[in-house]
Amino acid sequence: METVDCVVVGAGVVGLAVARALALAGREVIVLEAAEGIGTETSSRSSEVIHAGIYYPKGSLMARTCVEGRRKLYAYCAEHGVPHRNCGKLIVATNGQESEMLQSIKGRAEANGVEGMQLLSGNAATQLEPNLHCTAALLSPATGIVDSHSYMLALQGDAEERGAMLAFHSPVQKGRATEDGIEIEVGGAEPMTVRAKTLVNSAGLHAPKLAQKIAGHAGRQDPHRLLRQGQLLHPRRPLAFLAPDLSRAGAGRARRAHHRRSGRPGQVRPRRRMDRPW
Repeated sequence: METVDCVVVGAGVVGLAVARALALAGREVIVLEAAEGIGTETSSRSSEVIHAGIYYPKGSLMARTCVEGRRKLYAYCAEHGVPHRNCGKLIVATNGQESEMLQSIKGRAEANGVEGMQLLSGNAATQLEPNLHCTAALLSPATGIVDSHSYMLALQGDAEERGAMLAFHSPVQKGRATEDGIEIEVGGAEPMTVRAKTLVNSAGLHAPKLAQKIAGHAGRQDPHRLLRQGQLLHPRRPLAFLAPDLSRAGAGRARRAHHRRSGRPGQVRPRRRMDRPW
């Protein structure tokens, strides 16, 4: 049986960030990933937006971590050469009622510590983006985009530089809590049993199922899998202000597949990829 200080299950962006933090703290770390490489599931389907922290309730953990994380992410990307762009974002209103809502959005963002929020007239907004048709807009200069896979590669490099090890094709089959840690059975071509003092479940959509496989931990509150479907809207004409930024962030690598249902039940067809012209 292998014994290790920390095991992180899942090599997505969160798992890699956790592994990096543990390794930087001097902990011995092994990352177990069921797939063939890093970031192959949820992390490869991110919108790649660096959110400013606009919409969250004031004082909430989400608001605080989003604002602080965004500042640190820009610094990290610049330091590690991760492709990113502080392109800003326009929140647009198409009628008078929506225009009034922009002021409250601005107030919430500023209460969260978001810098530089600006209310714009419709004319000022169309000077930034001629293809817009709006009555007013709210400019968020702090919003940006990032090449998510390059970011994950940087996290992986930092973790490995400090001694962390990654094992691919290594699915966790089940586990058992003991008095001095957790024993987990790992499948794959070379099955093994690993005993860890600390186990971090960062398996993304598979995290609830993995938690249910760990027997014997006291006071367990296994998370429930709660899925939500998002919708993307396509403009009738190209948005020159946005599309080039998105294409540059995603050029040269596979992007997430967007799907929508066609008119016939049970049939799915892909959306147009965002790293191609509209």
